[in-house]
Amino acid sequence: MLKWKSTTRSQESRDMSFDLTELKKLSRTEKLQLFEVLHEELANSSEARLLSETDLKEALRRSDELKTDPSIAIDRDELWRRVDE
Repeated sequence: MLKWKSTTRSQESRDMSFDLTELKKLSRTEKLQLFEVLHEELANSSEARLLSETDLKEALRRSDELKTDPSIAIDRDELWRRVDE
């Protein structure tokens, strides 16, 4: 059972716990699909996103790189093809 303390933006603290047994049983592809669902959920969330300065710089660098050379982008199908290799 995984347990940790979570502090929200309002500094309210709450205990969160759940059993990772079922998640550990998932295949790598299933775990990545779950990650994608969670990522989309977080991306669509109205909650503030907190990034470290390093992460923000890297995200901006990658964004600039993609704007400079859009041909480096891959679509979702290509992403999953590479995962499944």
